[in-house]
Amino acid sequence: MKPDQSEEITRTHRRHALHDAEGMASGAMVGAAVGAAAGPPGMVAGAVIGAVAGGIAAMALDSDADRQAARTAELDDEIGVTGGELGAPNLKHPPATVGAFSLAAAGTGTPVDDAPAEGPIQTPDE
Repeated sequence: MKPDQSEEITRTHRRHALHDAEGMASGAMVGAAVGAAAGPPGMVAGAVIGAVAGGIAAMALDSDADRQAARTAELDDEIGVTGGELGAPNLKHPPATVGAFSLAAAGTGTPVDDAPAEGPIQTPDE
């Protein structure tokens, strides 16, 4: 492994640990609030159960985010966003044969006397 890769892995692990801690803390707070109905023992039990549930949820969200980021990077590489020719100025296009604008760009794409697809404007009945 390159030094850059191990540094990135360490950063990723720290970020995951921080997210897990945040999930556990928020789960513990919600669990304690819900368990407060049963008194102090309920608050403690709710905090423990909430911390476990929050940690599991945070781990699931992190793994899903990592999976989506890997898939996005794969697709970006496949279509040329990161290392290909997307937007490259060196593509071979045939030279223009006539220096005229297209009919649509010139405003003459359709004759004026054609009725629109939805039909002519109806006159109001009195």
